[in-house]
Amino acid sequence: MKNYFISGATGAIGSALIPVLLRDPETRLSLLLRAASNDDLAARLESLYRFWQIGAADTARQRVRALRGDVTRPRLGVDDADYRQLAAECTHIVHSAGNVRMNLPIEQARHSSIDSARYIIALAHACPLLAKVEFVSTVGVGGRTHGYVPEEWLSGARDFHNTYEQAKAEAEDVVRLELERGLPLTVHRPSMVVGDSGNGRIIHFQVFYHLCEFLSGRRTLGLSPNFGGARLDIVPADYVARAIAWSSTTTASTGRIIHSCSGPTMALALEPLRESVRRAFTLAGRRVPRLVNLPTGVFSKLLSAASLLMPADARRAVKTLPVFLDYLATEQTFANHRTQELLAAAGIAVPLPEQYLQQVLGYYLESSARS
Repeated sequence: MKNYFISGATGAIGSALIPVLLRDPETRLSLLLRAASNDDLAARLESLYRFWQIGAADTARQRVRALRGDVTRPRLGVDDADYRQLAAECTHIVHSAGNVRMNLPIEQARHSSIDSARYIIALAHACPLLAKVEFVSTVGVGGRTHGYVPEEWLSGARDFHNTYEQAKAEAEDVVRLELERGLPLTVHRPSMVVGDSGNGRIIHFQVFYHLCEFLSGRRTLGLSPNFGGARLDIVPADYVARAIAWSSTTTASTGRIIHSCSGPTMALALEPLRESVRRAFTLAGRRVPRLVNLPTGVFSKLLSAASLLMPADARRAVKTLPVFLDYLATEQTFANHRTQELLAAAGIAVPLPEQYLQQVLGYYLESSARS
């Protein structure tokens, strides 16, 4: 019997992982969820069941339990009795929780990434039956590195695009020390996570979807920066989930860095991606303005001035655009050849973005039309 503890079950990766793990009838799951009360905890778990399409009569529910807590608090904010039981039974840990906001104050970003890593490690050391830890980071730990970000542990000073990258990089340093002390773990660095490669489903619309709104021109009055040769690396949530699930069952990945990303040959060029986004929006009945391509500096100044005439919600959205532009300005790719070789043995191959992009956009547009 495998007993998994999972943080981040309500996130894009965690919510994709749970159905994969539940395919094994010998697997039980303990999910850490933030909740104001036990009733709220039950309601949040029920919401997750709906997303996973696990009905009330499905026996899979018997292998899932929810724990009320917070991964950024000592002992995960869990009741003492529950914590002791968790530590006694846990065989596998998947830490996928994290605040993905890119512009948090650095101390808040560190609290989310570093403190949670330390409390997960404390749990790992308290588990006598522990077999493996899967730690979810991000390819962004490479910072403003030009060229490839290697599938290796990184060290030394780096310049980061945002506090999210910096805090995740510092959390990796904490985790690396535990690996050197013998803790069996693997670090997973996904790129920008999007919906399921088959049907586009995703639990929350995060960074990629906000970027698509900008690419459509709808939030910028048609103004658009000249992207040149910039590329965007995206990866579907189900691919990341399969990689984590497989990694948790083998020692072959222990100590490894797994880059769950499209990689240098598959990353999408932004110019054609923008056209695909605008075409999808148009086919879905969304009006898109005529584009006016501008040098990035001119674009930023004009948009800042134009935002004064926008409604408050649009103005707030526009304020986040510099974060995206800074991220996209670096001509950067993420190596993934070692990861592909490792996962090939398990029959897991990274899909071409062109094979799932329309499903991802379609699900977003259909869902947002209903909301």
